[in-house]
Amino acid sequence: MSFDGAAYQARFDELARGGMDVHGEAAFVRTFAPRAVLDAGCGTGRVAIELARHGIETVGVDVSPSMIAEARRQAPALEWIEADLAGLRLGRVFDVVVLAGNVPLFCPAARRAELVASCALHVAPGRCLVAGFQLDRDYTLRKYDSSCTGAGLALESRWATWSGEPFSDGGGYAVSVHRRPA
Repeated sequence: MSFDGAAYQARFDELARGGMDVHGEAAFVRTFAPRAVLDAGCGTGRVAIELARHGIETVGVDVSPSMIAEARRQAPALEWIEADLAGLRLGRVFDVVVLAGNVPLFCPAARRAELVASCALHVAPGRCLVAGFQLDRDYTLRKYDSSCTGAGLALESRWATWSGEPFSDGGGYAVSVHRRPA
């Protein structure tokens, strides 16, 4: 799947100019008081850039050269890595690893468990993996939770939105927080 980073960013810029809060994911992540965040599947860097504005060390990773190029254009001082999340090995851990914007759904189905496991490797003890994605596709919460459990993470909470609306079975979107034991 190929993306046009500039066009993708322009869409969010237009939403922001229209008054929409485009930083819900970053606000949600900030509730965990992280010092360091891995924005896994960062796209054009919207979440990482907003977190950095709040003094949080961020690293953004995306497989798309166009998305990473746009992220680098937007915030050249931040660390951006062009890499496939399935198999990612950065050699460090973070307080929060966030998969915002349907990241698991852009990964081939056969590699989703590998993507979760790779991201989980980067979660510090006692800290969390946070992922939000649509549920009307072929990736269920049962499959996602199973991958998290297999990677040593336990479900802590689940929400219907990044703004913390309660989750109910049958909803179309979920934000899941899985924690690595301390």
